[in-house]
Amino acid sequence: MFSSLTASFARLSCGSTSRSASSFASSSVASSSRLTTPASSPSALLRSLHSSSLARPTLSSSSRAFPVQSHSLGSVRHRSQLAPRRTKYRKAHKITIPFNTGGSIKGTTVQEGAYGIRLLAPARLTAKQLVAAETALKRKLKVVKGAQVFLRVFPDIPVCVKGNETRMGKGKGAFEYWACRANMGKVIFEIGGPVEIRPEVAKEALRLASAKLPVPTEFVTTASAPRIGNKVVAPAAAVTTSITSPDPATSA
Repeated sequence: MFSSLTASFARLSCGSTSRSASSFASSSVASSSRLTTPASSPSALLRSLHSSSLARPTLSSSSRAFPVQSHSLGSVRHRSQLAPRRTKYRKAHKITIPFNTGGSIKGTTVQEGAYGIRLLAPARLTAKQLVAAETALKRKLKVVKGAQVFLRVFPDIPVCVKGNETRMGKGKGAFEYWACRANMGKVIFEIGGPVEIRPEVAKEALRLASAKLPVPTEFVTTASAPRIGNKVVAPAAAVTTSITSPDPATSA
């Protein structure tokens, strides 16, 4: 009797398992057919699109839609347009710009163009300030076809800044921006080119550029005298000597 009950129970369980497997297969085939077959009406197509748009995006889809910019180890934040390609050292000393009382007059006169601006005080100019001044110059000289802008300095000194309320020591801080040291009398910008620029246009353009710099400047031309410190070097006067032939009567 017990064996007959066991056999009947086994037959019932096998039948239910086969029926559940067949029903699952038929439902999966029906769902796949619904997915593969196109919508029969526009309303069904709109419902399917609406349901797909309301679906929660996965991590892979969101990363593809919104790419994240990766920063390398040697990348620098806030990099300006003016920056050296490579430097020998990562950091530099902060030194005081000396006040020249003599020496060379190199870099104090206009060399490339016809007009320029010259510093009246020593200063440390940042790359951002130089780019702003150059942009103002080019915007004003856009009406003059063929006008050129010459930058006589280049920011190649790294400036490091420490955070606020930081205790003394522990290094000099992280890199912040590029700068250049310009002495008094140094010509910063020049304008010129194959075309002739009117003096009033040149003065206005250089005035706009000097407003972007944190130091007073002066307008100079090719005829301006060089400068050493706060002194303008006057050109040396030409010495003329007259050579007279001796009188033969007096010499005898």
